[in-house]
Amino acid sequence: MNMKRIFQTKSGPLAAVLLMTCILCGTTKLAVAQETKDTQATALISSAGAADKPNVVIMLSDNMGYGDLGCYGSGGELRGMPTPRIDQLASEGLMLTQFFVEPGCTPTRAALLTGRYSQRAGLGSIIIAGTPSTLQDSEVTMAELFKSKGYATAIVGKWHLGEEKQSLPIHQGFDEYHVGILQTTDGTLYPDGMRRSGIPEAEIAKSHASIWESEPGKDVLKKVRPYDLEYRRHIEGDIAQASVKYIKEQAKEKKPFFLYVGWSHVHYPALPHPDLEGKSSAGLFGDAVMELDYRTGQVLDAIKEAGIEDNTIVIWLSDNGPATTQGSNNDFLGSSPGPFRGEVGDALEGSLRVPGMIKWPAKIKPAKSNEMVAIHDFYPTVANIIGAKVPTDRAIDGVDQGDFFLGKNKKSARESLITFMEGEVAAVRWKHWRIYPKEFISSAGNPSLMGVGGYRAEGMGYPSIFNIARDPREQWNQVAVSAWVLGPYMKIVGEYQQSLKKYPNPPAFSMTKFAK
Repeated sequence: MNMKRIFQTKSGPLAAVLLMTCILCGTTKLAVAQETKDTQATALISSAGAADKPNVVIMLSDNMGYGDLGCYGSGGELRGMPTPRIDQLASEGLMLTQFFVEPGCTPTRAALLTGRYSQRAGLGSIIIAGTPSTLQDSEVTMAELFKSKGYATAIVGKWHLGEEKQSLPIHQGFDEYHVGILQTTDGTLYPDGMRRSGIPEAEIAKSHASIWESEPGKDVLKKVRPYDLEYRRHIEGDIAQASVKYIKEQAKEKKPFFLYVGWSHVHYPALPHPDLEGKSSAGLFGDAVMELDYRTGQVLDAIKEAGIEDNTIVIWLSDNGPATTQGSNNDFLGSSPGPFRGEVGDALEGSLRVPGMIKWPAKIKPAKSNEMVAIHDFYPTVANIIGAKVPTDRAIDGVDQGDFFLGKNKKSARESLITFMEGEVAAVRWKHWRIYPKEFISSAGNPSLMGVGGYRAEGMGYPSIFNIARDPREQWNQVAVSAWVLGPYMKIVGEYQQSLKKYPNPPAFSMTKFAK
């Protein structure tokens, strides 16, 4: 059964709403039949009370590297930008020191919401306005899993999964969208750059990013203001305020809720709120880190003050590794990968290994673990926790980490991960080994870049192999002495290729390679 659009009324006609009350083991079930544009789907949901269904709040930071937070040992106060609230969150829950994402904003967000490699959804590269990448109607998002179990759902902040109608949050399982950033914070810089290039003001006006809001009963979003450099300083406070408001409202409703908070910090340009500028000794970037910490605290305080802390799962993550320079505001200091090598846009350890933590006072004991967990794993894990069914008509790359998170199993259910670029396998992580079919090379210039400004180079018919446990900076290619690793590597890639026979990927999107 295709679960898509079971609980949302789209522009198509409402076929039927059929209330059926049946007594089955003391449970009342509601069956809702609704016609969508192409299909008609039916689902049953239990009317069990909210007490046995935890609330879930996912906070996703933007471009936060492994070396930016105090709790990860090489950031925070050590770099002049203390992060006490996030550090406290890590100490009160399960802090993951080997948590992996995908190489950029869009791929990670797609992986989080679908439980699939972004390549399978055609979202393997960062969405830029004017390109065809967009989240398809056929994807079954995490928000839709929550809807299937009677949850209220909302998103605040950054989306970055497409601007087509089918791709909007309100058509992907979310009831509400507030302080909406559909694209990315890059757009705040475009007008200045275009102006310096002599572009007419009429054209420049069209380039502004915008802030969007949903309206009750409407299936389109409303543009509420430009997202420009002036508002850049205020948006994080508004994201926090909208999140706090939603938490307070839902706590009074006595209905379980799923809230997805897409922070805009610490993405460039680093422009903190005026009240927080100068608070760090690490420049504007450090101020932005400290503001993100403060805003995170506001959301955590709202959960506690609402009296729902024990039964609320809080997941705090970064979407990708660091942007190591903040040149847009003449600030040399940027985000840091900590002891690793890499930055946003590449597939090196430091691009993919980022902060990640999960807190659930009623169920998860405080701990720190170096077991491998990936962004894709939250999809099947929360589905199992709330009793939702994971789709079986597509490949799901996430694994259920419930027993590991809850302390029933000391080992993670994952030991490998594939990373893609332009439709290709760009890296494979197996246990403590990282393998690259093509090596990543720094760009020329000062500063040189490994990420979106870097290169990938062909080798001599063998991939590069690095032992991350002994060589976190990936400075010694061990292909000549550890070629036995190629056996597991080929098995992992082979199993993925085998899955494509049943579930083929859509054509890969590239801005540099074009079909003949």
